[in-house]
Amino acid sequence: MTELPDMCAVELVAAYRSKMLSPVAVIDAVLDRVAAWDDRLCAFWLVHADEARCAARESEARWMAGAPLGPIDGVPVSLKENLATKGHPVPMGTVATELVPAAKDAPCPARIAEAGGIVIGKTTMPDYAMASSGLSSFHRLSRNPWNLERTPGGSSAGAGTAGAAGMGALHVGTDIGGSIRLPAGWCGLVGLKPSFGRVPIAPNFYGRAAGPMTRTVADTALLMSVLSLPDARDPMCLPFEKIDWMALDIDVRGVRIGLQLDAGVGLAVDPEIAVAVQAAGRLFEENGAIVEPVAPFMTRAMLDGLDDFWRMRFYSDTASMSAERKAGILPYIREWVDGAAGLSGERVYRGFAQMSAIRDAALAAQRGFDFILAPTAPCPPAPADWSGPTNDPARPFEHIGFTLPHNMSDQPSISVNCGYTSESLPIGLQIAGHRFDDIGVLRMAHFFERIRPAQRPWPRFD
Repeated sequence: MTELPDMCAVELVAAYRSKMLSPVAVIDAVLDRVAAWDDRLCAFWLVHADEARCAARESEARWMAGAPLGPIDGVPVSLKENLATKGHPVPMGTVATELVPAAKDAPCPARIAEAGGIVIGKTTMPDYAMASSGLSSFHRLSRNPWNLERTPGGSSAGAGTAGAAGMGALHVGTDIGGSIRLPAGWCGLVGLKPSFGRVPIAPNFYGRAAGPMTRTVADTALLMSVLSLPDARDPMCLPFEKIDWMALDIDVRGVRIGLQLDAGVGLAVDPEIAVAVQAAGRLFEENGAIVEPVAPFMTRAMLDGLDDFWRMRFYSDTASMSAERKAGILPYIREWVDGAAGLSGERVYRGFAQMSAIRDAALAAQRGFDFILAPTAPCPPAPADWSGPTNDPARPFEHIGFTLPHNMSDQPSISVNCGYTSESLPIGLQIAGHRFDDIGVLRMAHFFERIRPAQRPWPRFD
């Protein structure tokens, strides 16, 4: 029998509606699991046990009266700590942040509260979300539940850990270069980076997105029905579009799929990962899709240029800090930021211009295809105490050649598990679609869930 913390959100809502389950029992079970397991996993830095239990009693009363607030009423949710919640500080993963309580909920937490979702806590991230791991100067070191010696990925590190460990059904991360999809891929989850602007976010920045991390595509779709509701605080968000997020069926016969196994820059794809992604392509082909290779399109100039620009962005953000505060930043991040010193204005501008170059190349690659399949990451997860796969601040982005382009091009892309390495670590398959076709990407991932080989049991720590 499935334990309560391992039930997906769609199942929980159905059980609440039929009065077979109470949100009180579910929240108690999830909080008990967090209390029992999180000392080893370190997914959370803040747990709202009392508030969550109070909210569960209120949700139970609404379900008993047949009047839920919304589609996720009573479902346990976690939030990445950079998503502000009223009354709680936003450390940004670093001891350099002054811990001032937020005045109000950011858009994602606000929509979740309005829909009755129960936030059980805030998950960890590295300093300023600028590493692909759970390494942080502020938080405990988050670990991958599939192997505690490995990283869950990042920057939505704690969300990946919590999702794989069943510490909540729904998790919200953020992504500007792969920070939802990478931990989802390395932890065996579904992780959606929506089209830019589909989910309102504040503060916003070009390419930055918030999105779901869950165990199933249906749960991701359910959460998108909440997160995609409008919020005027994001001036870069798309006009609201009413989408039937739970209409996930698709016939893939005749669908044109590109298969990309070389990003064009960065780390080479691990042979085991290449085999798993090729096998996924064959499954689609066996079901009637047309699968053809996609040439690499990322270049060294693109990746290094964006590195220059992002370094300078953070260099300017930290320039006014006192020496004492700046010294608290994780040494890896501090060394990366200091690499911007002395960069000329012309070089930084040329780096900024690479965002457009990446966008144009990604959109050109998509022409002629409905969707593109690729590895989420070219490599398995790194050691837990590394900042990322290279652990080198001079080469920080060598693993994001497949994920980064879709942040720059506004395209939706999703990671879904497609197999396991010889060390039993999950392998992420990325499915990217045309701009604003979020529902199409979800449908393809949902179809793949049904045709892929049986999945292994989720990790346990009893």
